[in-house]
Amino acid sequence: MSEVSWSEAAKYNVLPIENSRIDRFDVTNRPSLTAGRDEFTYYPGLVRIPEGAAPDMKNKSYQIKAEVVIPKSGAEGMLLTHGGRFAGYGLYLLKGKPVFTYNLAGVARYSVAGKETLKPGKHTILFDFKYDGGGLGKGGMGTLQVDGRTVATGRIERTLAFRLSLDETLDCGEDTGTPVSEDYRAPFKFTGELKKVTVYLKPAPLTAQDQRKLNDGIAAAAVAAH
Repeated sequence: MSEVSWSEAAKYNVLPIENSRIDRFDVTNRPSLTAGRDEFTYYPGLVRIPEGAAPDMKNKSYQIKAEVVIPKSGAEGMLLTHGGRFAGYGLYLLKGKPVFTYNLAGVARYSVAGKETLKPGKHTILFDFKYDGGGLGKGGMGTLQVDGRTVATGRIERTLAFRLSLDETLDCGEDTGTPVSEDYRAPFKFTGELKKVTVYLKPAPLTAQDQRKLNDGIAAAAVAAH
């Protein structure tokens, strides 16, 4: 069987067979339409976007802005999420109240949540994360705003430095994978009207030492996942 496999590979010109799992684990080493961009806009129904084609939220500051319309009956559901039960983040309405949850690989979950239910009508929900800097996987301060008014703040003590998720994706308007928080059940489709979600990245240049640590961490994670 092995000889047949090699002969067929040669016949269809797919040799040499590439087996560098460590290199392929790094989602930044392949062609990308998103590399170098700092603004992304998503609409409901844009789901199952892999990490290599999603905004890179690691080791930097960022904002997530969602424009919604709440019906008279109220609304809840996912606005934007990436990852799930084992690592990731989500911005959503839970029983009508805005929440941002960051799941640190299941070790800790940090939530910044508003206390008031959104009233019917148009609203702009903004989550702003200011990264501490000074290295990889640091924490930062999260601020949740509704229509320009701060409704909650909270610390995210640590963040993921190397990979956000191995197999889960970025979803807008619903959660197609596992939940980032046990407070809801997927798909948790948004029940109001979601106009769009915009992500703004605010990257700070990494030092040469941090870049080496980042590369080494990605390689180590690939070995562990093998």
